[in-house]
Amino acid sequence: MKRALVTGTTGQDGSYLVELLLAKGYEVHGLKRRSSSFNTGRIEEAVRSEGHRPDRFSMHYADLADAASVTNLVRDIEPDEVYHLGAQSHVAVSFEIPEYTADITGLGTIRLLEAIRASGVPSRFYQASSSEMFGSTPPPQNEATPFHPRSPYGCAKVFGYWSTVNYREAYDIHASNGILFNHESGRRGETFVTRKITRAVARIAAGLQSELRLGNLDAVRDWGYAPEYVEAMWLMLQQDEPDDYVIATGEAHTVREFAEVAFAQVGLNWQDYVVEDPRYMRPSEVDALIGDATKAKEKLGWEPKVHFAELVKRMIEDDTTLLEHELAGRLVRVEL
Repeated sequence: MKRALVTGTTGQDGSYLVELLLAKGYEVHGLKRRSSSFNTGRIEEAVRSEGHRPDRFSMHYADLADAASVTNLVRDIEPDEVYHLGAQSHVAVSFEIPEYTADITGLGTIRLLEAIRASGVPSRFYQASSSEMFGSTPPPQNEATPFHPRSPYGCAKVFGYWSTVNYREAYDIHASNGILFNHESGRRGETFVTRKITRAVARIAAGLQSELRLGNLDAVRDWGYAPEYVEAMWLMLQQDEPDDYVIATGEAHTVREFAEVAFAQVGLNWQDYVVEDPRYMRPSEVDALIGDATKAKEKLGWEPKVHFAELVKRMIEDDTTLLEHELAGRLVRVEL
């Protein structure tokens, strides 16, 4: 039985990855930060069978700011594979807390790599890199495209990317970077623009909200479906040699298009409800991120199956169902 350690377990990607690894027969260990409120909602269904947590899944308190806790976990668990998804991952927020973002998103990667090196555990390592590293470099972007980040988050991810490459070359660690373009689902955080849109659409359709305020409607992104992207993460660590891969759909759509398609799902005209608000503009914008995942297709056999219209449809359905459950009082949060 393979053993995996996953950081960022309580996030969108972490919850889907835990599901995938458990389905493949892994023993899975997740990292979570201490919080005074329940923060495990995304993985409650993922890790429970008939109301019980599976024996092959464990959660551990640790923090990417605390090298000792991370090193102890790697030493004690001795994972075959480490999936590093944990980060301060909100681009806009990174402008408000740049030092914290650099510490957790950038130095957190070094702490985990150093834990693997220092403990001597022969773990394979996956680093969740980001399309935000490309920033203002014109699309399409692939593995050879130069980085030009436009946010503290993007800068921190560039540091994590090159740290992963360095530990691969210096210490012969099987360490790979997954340069994932935007990937969404009904588990996406509510402050991210796609989920902000689909959640608002559900609430507006139910008469609970009257408008939706957004930032740059002309921003172009390459949006994929998160469960498919975590499969690519797993595939990277099954290869004989470590490498770096862009994971993307290659399709370009604006935030405006996303809102238009989302509102159309419930028979509404987006222009009647969306307000472009300068308060949501970033100090430095990223105009267009469009990925070229040719290498992933050729070497991993990976390619997306869920495309833009279907992605938006699924997210609207998920948020509509979630709202119905909230109104019916059916949601119960249980700490794991």
